[in-house]
Amino acid sequence: MGLIVLDPGMLTTVQDQGRLGYQSLGFTVSGAMDRRAARIANLLVGNTEREALLECSLVGATLEFTSDCVIAITGAKFQPELNGEPIDRYRAIEVKPRDVLSCGSFEIGMFGYIAFSGGLDLPEVMGSRSTTVKTGIGGLHGRALKKGDSIAFMDVYRGQRELIARHLPVENPSEDETVKIRVVSGPQADDFTKEGISTFYNVAYEITDEVNRMGYRLDGPAVEHKTGADIISDGIPLGAIQIVADGTPIVMLADRQTTGGYTKIATILSVDIPKFVQLAPGKIVKFEAVDVDTANQIYTNEENEFSEIEKTLYSQSRQSGGIRYTAERIEKLLF
Repeated sequence: MGLIVLDPGMLTTVQDQGRLGYQSLGFTVSGAMDRRAARIANLLVGNTEREALLECSLVGATLEFTSDCVIAITGAKFQPELNGEPIDRYRAIEVKPRDVLSCGSFEIGMFGYIAFSGGLDLPEVMGSRSTTVKTGIGGLHGRALKKGDSIAFMDVYRGQRELIARHLPVENPSEDETVKIRVVSGPQADDFTKEGISTFYNVAYEITDEVNRMGYRLDGPAVEHKTGADIISDGIPLGAIQIVADGTPIVMLADRQTTGGYTKIATILSVDIPKFVQLAPGKIVKFEAVDVDTANQIYTNEENEFSEIEKTLYSQSRQSGGIRYTAERIEKLLF
């Protein structure tokens, strides 16, 4: 018992926080593009942060439920409906058998997330349920969802009173004309001229329509190399910004290849990647350099924020008269 896909939208896949530990063997990490939104969705329905959920792109899915569940919707700004009535994002919502969730087109942003209490009953592949479409692994048969697909819930939890009390402030993608994205200097920063470095940090770049889960190509003044773009292939971290031979920046994202042979001028902070991936073609970005110590502190601050989010949700559940947590998780929250 779980859900049936009535309409998969433009591109809906099963994702989690990624397939970690296998890049040395050539396997793509994948995982949610907006990992912050995915983490929050799971916490709202009482799951661990790494549980599998659905990621929708640009046009959300329409789903019919075949069992009781609690869901939460985060990420891109849009108006989901349950049985034709609007429902809130960033709030735990109870659904019943034969209920129909419709997500429709996104107003702002690129990726939306739907989490399900108990999680999706799908096999793990190398420790993850994330779908990597280009290699056909993970998720549901290694592909995007299709009309008529069905997925069972792993743990149909019926004591839902404490979950439906959960809510958080809505987080919408940026509507600013120009969005500032923080980066740390990349491993091949010395391969660029002073003029090239100045160009990269002082001009604005437009996100082109060449965007997908592998990477976003940007348009703007060319970034000048000293001798050329080619290097001996090395590892590509999430958010690496490659500068190809014509000086064009390409930001490498969830479905990136594991290694590459182009110079990397900088890497986007993990905290800013969710903000970046939600920017649609035509949006303008400017890059701001921060040092590694500052980047580490920003990361620590966000992890502390997530600890506070989990405590807030636990408090909401407790005040509603129900507690679903194990003793170990309660100890983590309180101490």
